[in-house]
Amino acid sequence: MTIWNSSPNLELLNERGALCANGHLGIEMLEAGENYLKARMPVDARTRQPAGVLHGGVSVVLAETLASWAASLVVDPEKHHCVGQEINANHVRAVSDGWVYGVARPLHLGRTSHVWDVRISDEGGKLVCVSRVTMAVLQSASRY
Repeated sequence: MTIWNSSPNLELLNERGALCANGHLGIEMLEAGENYLKARMPVDARTRQPAGVLHGGVSVVLAETLASWAASLVVDPEKHHCVGQEINANHVRAVSDGWVYGVARPLHLGRTSHVWDVRISDEGGKLVCVSRVTMAVLQSASRY
């Protein structure tokens, strides 16, 4: 059974993200399954820290981007919109180049809040970062 309010339009999500942080960092939505949303982000000059590896804060941007889009796709946009309320992240592996892939899955889809688990892995499937994102579900039409 799908969690989405309607079929996710990944092309539209990527268009909407093109001129904000998502686009500047190269974040691209790739796939929406029945209960997950997947994106990728390059590890390059835009996303590395001075030591030459993926910046932990940029991993958090990817995690919140995934959770925000996913939460927005679950609710009825005529009645609700979602905003980030809390995020944490554990960085477990350094990555110096290539791509990282994030997958957001719901842990809780409530009436007033969602909790999302976001796992970020390298191209070999090794875990890079795990994040938990709490989204507040607010009454009012979405701006998306």
